[in-house]
Amino acid sequence: MDKELDKSGQRKLECADVSRCFQLLERIIDGNNIPDSKEIIQEKLAKCQPCFEHFHLEKAIKEAIHTKCTKFCMSEDMKSDIRKKIQEIKLDAR
Repeated sequence: MDKELDKSGQRKLECADVSRCFQLLERIIDGNNIPDSKEIIQEKLAKCQPCFEHFHLEKAIKEAIHTKCTKFCMSEDMKSDIRKKIQEIKLDAR
C-alpha cells in the first residue's frame, strides 16, 4: 500500500493498490480483528483520497443498513440478494 503523500502534502488522488486497500478497510469496518487497524485507518485516510472516500462511504452504508433494516424481518434470501447487489455496485464502481 502506498504510504506517501503527494508532493504538495495533500492526499494522493490515486491509490497504488485500490482493491487490496478497499478490502482491508471493509474488513476493518466489518469488525474483523486486524492487527494495528487504528493505525492503518489513520494512515490510509490521511494520505489517500480514494481510501478516505471509500472508508466513509462503506461506513455510511453499513450504518444506514443497520439503522434502517434491523427493525424489519427479512428472509435470508432477501438479505443475500441485498448483499450481492451491494457487491456488484462496489465492483462496478472500481
